[in-house]
Amino acid sequence: MTGRRHAVAVIGGDGIGPEVVAEALKVVEAAGVALDTTTYELGAAHYLRTGEVLSDEVLEELRGFDAILLGAVGPPVGDTSVPPGLLERGLLLKLRFELDLYINLRPFAGAPGAIAEGAEFVVVRENTEGAYAGEGGFLRRGTQHEIATQGSVNTRMGVERCVRFAFELAERRPAHRLTLVHKTNVLTFAGDLWRRTVEEVAADHSGVAHDYQHVDAACIYLVERPRSYDVIVTDNLFGDILTDLAGAVCGGHGLSPSANLNPARTGPSLFEPVHGAAHDIAGQGVANPVAAIRSASLMLDFLGETDAAARIDKAVADLVGSGQLSRPPTGADRWSTSAIGEAIAERL
Repeated sequence: MTGRRHAVAVIGGDGIGPEVVAEALKVVEAAGVALDTTTYELGAAHYLRTGEVLSDEVLEELRGFDAILLGAVGPPVGDTSVPPGLLERGLLLKLRFELDLYINLRPFAGAPGAIAEGAEFVVVRENTEGAYAGEGGFLRRGTQHEIATQGSVNTRMGVERCVRFAFELAERRPAHRLTLVHKTNVLTFAGDLWRRTVEEVAADHSGVAHDYQHVDAACIYLVERPRSYDVIVTDNLFGDILTDLAGAVCGGHGLSPSANLNPARTGPSLFEPVHGAAHDIAGQGVANPVAAIRSASLMLDFLGETDAAARIDKAVADLVGSGQLSRPPTGADRWSTSAIGEAIAERL
């Protein structure tokens, strides 16, 4: 451990978010890393209470932290009190754009019994451009002749820095293999930029083998032969969809972490489990905190606490890989959120 104290903003959010984040912080403490945490009440409940999503004042405060750990945000399914897209664009995407979190990193490991059992791969998703950049608009809205446009913004700088990150990651991994996923036969302009960039950057990384797949083919291969992947690099929209599928075939989103990274470190990076707020089980103490714990491990690794992160990863892998989570603890009918956190903490 480095012996440093790290300033971390904690956003528990909604539903099961605060429950799983509490277990992640418990495991970080058990790993011996000191955090100075500040809690922020953001999400659907905060919006309904105050009418605010993310104020400029809070955003400026968040810039001063070493990292941000987030649980989950969102209203219950079917609840229309929060306008659709408000939290996504006003909180999550705003943080990604304002803090320049241009890499979305999602590692996957197939759990026992999962379709992708034994697979181990990483998806590097461009996180600030593409279809999520917000380019587009309406013409004659609400009329019979309404037109809606939604553009995909891809810059050479944005694509290249993502691709370089992915190649550098592939160099550090045993397989040294990278797969670009796009749809170049239809998205001929954006796809051409991505493919040309990969070919040019590949010249600087001769030790990394690289190939290309259409996104529809990749969806099939993720199910049929997930162990064929090492590092996948892709754009914002395709990355969003592919990682949801990858989480499902690797054992569920309760196991899937993510990191929204600013590799240039001009601001804090944000770490969060892939899953949603799951209001249907909130407060019952039965949510799986593994994804939040693995997200906290990604945070520690990025903060330079590589030893603690490796120990947490091993503890999680030992618990998940043993198949114990499919068997209730003695005297219980199922694992509780806190019991999983304690089981991992005890291994540290």
